[in-house]
This record gives sequence, C-alpha cells and structure tokens, in this order.
Amino acid sequence: MAKELAEKAKEAFLDDDFDVAADLYSKAIDLDPSCASFFADRAQANIKLLNFTEAVADANKAIELEPTLAKAYLRKGTACMKLEEYATAKAALEKGASVAPNESKFEKMIDECNLLIAEEEKDLVQQVPPTLPSSSTTPLATAADAAPVPSPAPPAKPMFRHEFYQKPEEVVVTIFAKGIPKQNVNVEFGDQILSVVIDVAGEEAYHFQPRLFGKIIPEKCRYEVLSTKVEIRLAKAEIVTWASLEYGKGQALLPKPNVASAVSQRPVYPSSKPGKDWDKLEAEVKKQEKDEKLDGDAAMNKFFSDIYQSADEDMRRAMNKSFAESNGTVLSTNWKEVGTKKVESTPPDGMELKKWEY
Repeated sequence: MAKELAEKAKEAFLDDDFDVAADLYSKAIDLDPSCASFFADRAQANIKLLNFTEAVADANKAIELEPTLAKAYLRKGTACMKLEEYATAKAALEKGASVAPNESKFEKMIDECNLLIAEEEKDLVQQVPPTLPSSSTTPLATAADAAPVPSPAPPAKPMFRHEFYQKPEEVVVTIFAKGIPKQNVNVEFGDQILSVVIDVAGEEAYHFQPRLFGKIIPEKCRYEVLSTKVEIRLAKAEIVTWASLEYGKGQALLPKPNVASAVSQRPVYPSSKPGKDWDKLEAEVKKQEKDEKLDGDAAMNKFFSDIYQSADEDMRRAMNKSFAESNGTVLSTNWKEVGTKKVESTPPDGMELKKWEY
C-alpha cells in the first residue's frame, strides 16, 4: 500500500501537482516510516513548494535511515542553498559526492557553493566597519565536517511560549518550558538556523526551528536549562540590530558610533605642552549633542534614541519587543505590560492597518 501511494505521489509530482505529491508521500511515510526514499522524495516536493526548512528535515531523516542514499544529500544541498546556508549545503554535497562519485550534479553544485561562499565573505568585509568584528572569522564547513548539521525538524503544534531580546553582540532567546529535565532538551546551531527540540512525557515533542534574521557564530552560542525556562544565547556574526528573530522581517541596522567614547579613549603621548582635559572635552561633546536643534524625523529619532540609551535592561526589552511585534506602531517601555503578551499593531487615528500579500 505504501509503495502504491509513493507511485501516485511520483505521478502527481511529474504533473507539477506538488501539494498532492507531498501529501501522498506523507501518507506513505505513515505506513512505512523506515523507508528513506519516501523522505527524500517528499523533500523534493517540499523544495518545489518552497518549504525549504521542511525539505532539509526530510533529507536529514532520509540520511539517518540510509546514509548511502545519494539523492538525500542532493536534496539537502539544494534546500540549504535556497536558505543561503552555503557552508551546510557544501558539506552535504561533498558527502553525497563521496557516496556517488559518478554523479556530476554534486561537483557542479559544490563549485556553485564555493562561488557563493566567496561572494558572501567579500560582501561582509565590505559592509562591516573595520572597528566591528566581521563574520568572516566564522569557520566554514569542510569535507571533514560532513556529518549531519543541525537543521529543522518537522513542524509541531507550539506548546511553549518564547520571546527574545538582544544586545549589540548577542541575541537572547527564552523558551518558557517549566520543569523540563536537562536531558530532554536538545539545542543545535547552524549558520543561520536555530534548532530546539524538547521531549515532553506523554506528548509530541516540541520543535522550534526558525531561520534566524541574521547569521550567528555556532561555536560561540550556548544555552542553559533552568527550572522555569530554557535560555539560549546566540552570538551574532555581525554587530547589527535585528529587526526580528526570524529571517525576512525588517531591515538590520548598524549601531550608532559612540562619539564621546571614541574621544575619551584617545592615546596620550609625552609632550611639553599642557595636557588636554579629555573629561572636559567629552562633557562639551555631550552638551553639544544634547543642545543640537533637530527638526522633523531627525528630532523624533533622537528623542527615542535618548530614551533607549538611558533605559535599563527591562525597558530596552520592552521597546524592542513592542516595536517589532506591532510592526512599528507601538513603542512601550513597560516590560511588565508587554512581556507577557503579544503586542498588537495599533495604527494611528484615521489610518487602516493592512497586511501585505506575498
């Protein structure tokens, strides 16, 4: 019966009916969950449906069931490239090439990965100021690292609430899972993917696998299982402000340079001339910034910037969360008010909130 469903799925795929194909492969998997080929073929259908994270999860399952299945590595490499996870894609393709050395597709895609990785590194070097750490220090995957890389698992119904806040160099994600044993929590990090799996007794496992807003440094990331929550710290590859936790929601912003700090850290050299009072100079710079007269949007931006700079940690978390969740229509400094609920969008009077259709 499972093979018959798989044959029908293949026919639907050839007819470009990818939704039907994915559904039929799912039914075949329900009947025979040990067949690696079913997972690899469903991964191909998910790629056509642009469900790339699900495709990676299916490919990983196929590889787990049958490590010599060449098409599983090909599917994983393809999906990871679509997700711009080029190092992960390259590692999978190199493993696939070792399994099927006569398959020319692997070599072509590996060459493409190398080109994209080089372009990505070049762009990062050009975009990041010299005073900020560059993500080019992040080690790239090689053939020696060809073991399966952390990737999303199939989606499940959320059972735990999560939230995040950020600092210049890291993003802190909190999952409110109370009383979960440490051994039941598995957290893995990719270049731009976070994978969290929590086993819950008597229920389906909790999965949280977002594609992150920006790239991270996996080896510097860490997590801690506490009595009331799981706290995950993501080390940013670039010191930029994330507009959201997940990819594609808003635009990253470079932090504003601290002029006063730069002035105060100037080196002092021996001189016969009277030394400058750097503390006084710093105070003058701050006074000039404070007294600067701005108009329109510039004045408004400076107003909110001053609030954020003088705010404590909870106020900053409240501002980031309310602004991101409300699509820029709400800015709250009360963490007790916004920390326990989602902040809904509130358009100005006389305006109507509309959702964009992609």
